[in-house]
Amino acid sequence: MKKAILSVFVLTLGVVHAQQESDYYPIFDMQAPEGEVVEVGGIDLGPDGALYVCTRHGDIWRIQDPFGDAPEWNIWARYLHEPLGLGWHDGWLYATQRPEVTRMKDEDGDGRADVFECVSSGWGISGDYHEYAFGTRPDAEGNIWVTLCLTGSFSPNTLFRGWVMRVNIISGDCVPTACGVRSPGGIGFGPDGKVYYTDNQGTWNGSSSMKYVSVGSFQGNPNGHAFFPFANNVIGSEPPHPDYGNNGSLTVTAREKIPTYVPPALMLPHGKMGQSPTGIESDHSKGKFGPFAGQVFIAEQTHSQVHRAYLEEVNGVMQGAAFPFLNGFKSGNIGLRITDNGTLFTGGSNRGWGARGGQAFNCERVTWTGKVPFEVHEMRAKPDGFELTFTQPVDKESIKSDSFSMEAWTYQYKKGYGSPEVEKVTPTVSVGHVSSDGKTVRLNVEPLTRGHVHGLNLSGVKHPDGHGLLHPKAYYTLNEIPK
Repeated sequence: MKKAILSVFVLTLGVVHAQQESDYYPIFDMQAPEGEVVEVGGIDLGPDGALYVCTRHGDIWRIQDPFGDAPEWNIWARYLHEPLGLGWHDGWLYATQRPEVTRMKDEDGDGRADVFECVSSGWGISGDYHEYAFGTRPDAEGNIWVTLCLTGSFSPNTLFRGWVMRVNIISGDCVPTACGVRSPGGIGFGPDGKVYYTDNQGTWNGSSSMKYVSVGSFQGNPNGHAFFPFANNVIGSEPPHPDYGNNGSLTVTAREKIPTYVPPALMLPHGKMGQSPTGIESDHSKGKFGPFAGQVFIAEQTHSQVHRAYLEEVNGVMQGAAFPFLNGFKSGNIGLRITDNGTLFTGGSNRGWGARGGQAFNCERVTWTGKVPFEVHEMRAKPDGFELTFTQPVDKESIKSDSFSMEAWTYQYKKGYGSPEVEKVTPTVSVGHVSSDGKTVRLNVEPLTRGHVHGLNLSGVKHPDGHGLLHPKAYYTLNEIPK
């Protein structure tokens, strides 16, 4: 069966039915105009109800009737420098380009932008193909958060590459905000407004991850430290250089030695949860996109997927669980946007890197059918294990210790490229409690290992109708064990 990996099976009256992801979240191809190359880098819904999409080739498209069966595409602007961030605010469309943040508007009403203004160009002019600049929509204070890729993803050849900047759309100020970036794939907001960005496996990144950005934080890669003399002490002094070479250390050790180092909120296990995480978007649709309101969704380029994540703060540190969500997109997703009416828009490119979807680019939308999938809803850390909630009640007879298994591991924090899974542990999992409504299960786990990914397999958990979970795996990054 071609899609067995994406399916669980329901036995009803002797007939086996394949239950697919598309039963809950079908994907609709937005079908770019013939002959056009639409490698989507950023997406936002305009005040006019049209969808605006920027592309790596420098175009901005205006898509009318984006929720209908035949969306209409028209060019709104051209000749930008690889924009990878888009957001509307107070009648202006803001785009994050490689060299600057730009704002635009269609003043004469002819359907194309005719006013272009530079908001800020507070970092160096890009000359390297890999010096990507990803930007958010404006936050509540009018800041666009911009993350700047290192030159070639390794070197600091241009001003502030390897940094996170804040561009204020009111004052035009460009403020150095955090250092330690390597090769970002996107930046966005969590459900509470906190800022996160995705970084790719490579030097000082054992696996790809989603990282929390606080002002003054060090994100792990020291290669951009050369620009501290230009930061005017806005975020304090340069953090100590991690002196681990290729021998490696662990995130728990780095936290002890480097006070401003912030560990990844989510380690996204290489190969198991894609290989190139990109756009970040929270679901603020209040249930219109299904049962995951308030959670975070992460686009994935190489595997042409979208992941889901539950985040929590433990002992002052962000962490949480990552879950598979949706496969089957036609190219490598980069841009991501969830609208208030519960529609997810995404799109991207294979850009020569390749993408599981097989096509050179895509622009697609996802809606919820109204059916609730049987999934792990949340996974919370506890002092002695984890608490799981489910989207539907479980079959209590299936909640026994051998229905669960767990592996835990971490990654080396080192100069060399990536890391294998190291310090492997096989914890014992036992059932502590099942709630009366069958929607909450407490698991005792021995041992819990601080700084490790705890990969949970729930293949034995069943719904009262007899079928299993749509996605029976979860990956929790345990930076801190609750007190």
